[in-house]
Amino acid sequence: MQKPGTLYIVATPIGNMEDITLRALRIFREVEYVLCEDTRTTGNLTKHHGIKAKLKRYDAHASEAVHAAIIADLEAGHSVALVSDAGTPGVSDPGVMLVRMARAANIRIDAIPGASSITAAISIAGVSGNQFSFLGFVPSKKGRETFFADLELYDHPVVFLEATHRIIKTLESLVASYPTATLYLGRELTKMHEEMLVGTPAEILEILTKFTVKQKGEFVLILSL
Repeated sequence: MQKPGTLYIVATPIGNMEDITLRALRIFREVEYVLCEDTRTTGNLTKHHGIKAKLKRYDAHASEAVHAAIIADLEAGHSVALVSDAGTPGVSDPGVMLVRMARAANIRIDAIPGASSITAAISIAGVSGNQFSFLGFVPSKKGRETFFADLELYDHPVVFLEATHRIIKTLESLVASYPTATLYLGRELTKMHEEMLVGTPAEILEILTKFTVKQKGEFVLILSL
């Protein structure tokens, strides 16, 4: 009987292409193919490191047929790597469904850890204590008001993510609800213009409003009440 292959969940750089492990690069060379959110993004990464890998598109909208074909390949003995555009699949990124199906099929699943915007932000923020809660992306519509209202329930820092087109609205919500809180806003992490802005929500909002270029990218926010 053919031994099943392994599904590798591989973390990729969140900005700087050098932030990838030697193990991840070896896996890219060894697997049958690499599942990617965007083959162009992953293609740039593999090309940068001189790797020729077979890339296949896989995102949050993958059909049942696509999932079934991947599981069939794994059961046939082929190993497969799963990546997202940046960071770790399954953590605010696609991948949860495939992991569940692979586990149900008794496929081996290995984590290949790497860069994380969450731990990167915490490491340069200077937040006291060793406890925080990660809340993922701020809801775009439904549940948004409840999200901000519930932040007061935490007696330790909370970490959440926001996209460029919603960052100003999120800051305005924090100004209204938590005017005296300390906010740490990480932007362009691991990139040339990396910075961590620290102040009250109103102070951070003023900076991003004055310097609109700072509204670009994805943001990691740490709120300490």
